[in-house]
Amino acid sequence: MDPNMNNLLKWGIQNSSNAQQSPDSNNDGSQAPRTNVTPQMLNALFGGPSEADLMKAAMEALHSDEVDLENKLVAFDNFEQLVESIDNANNLEPLGLWTPLVELLKHKEPDMRRMAAWCIGTAVQNNEKAQDKLIVMNTMPILVSLSTEDPDKAVRKKAVYALSSAVRNYQPAMNEFVKHLPDGYASGKVDAGDMDTIDAIMDKLRAHPGPSS
Repeated sequence: MDPNMNNLLKWGIQNSSNAQQSPDSNNDGSQAPRTNVTPQMLNALFGGPSEADLMKAAMEALHSDEVDLENKLVAFDNFEQLVESIDNANNLEPLGLWTPLVELLKHKEPDMRRMAAWCIGTAVQNNEKAQDKLIVMNTMPILVSLSTEDPDKAVRKKAVYALSSAVRNYQPAMNEFVKHLPDGYASGKVDAGDMDTIDAIMDKLRAHPGPSS
């Protein structure tokens, strides 16, 4: 049996027993005990979209001409929360969502570029599989360019966040990152486990002057 269904069955039996107790048992005015029903348990009982389905639906909305910017940002916020789970982040590849996500780094709307960088940063954090995907997709130069050249400060900030998540404790990503840094940021090889040096580079990127208006 599905573990969620099993837990839900146990909950039902327990609460059925509680309901059969004497009506006087709660006359002291005490609050009824909290139950442990989770969204996953309810989903197992009543059905509903899986998190993979929600991720795909969000990405469809993000690329739809029929969805306005406000609702796209809502979809992006939901997507970012979903990829906080490493399982969902690792599902980006089999679901075919990496390419459309990276494409949004080049969107004409600053908020869309900002959210795309944010989602990437969340997905790759402490996740070597996702960190490697950024190398395969040649995403590092795009993020470096956004962090130093995007006219929107919020976009630059989230691009730095994505880069910071991408390179920590994963040397191949760090090596690729260093190749695309502007002159004066790093000389020679940078250890992906050297947090002090990484913090210094990221601080320098955050302070990088944006393009002149």
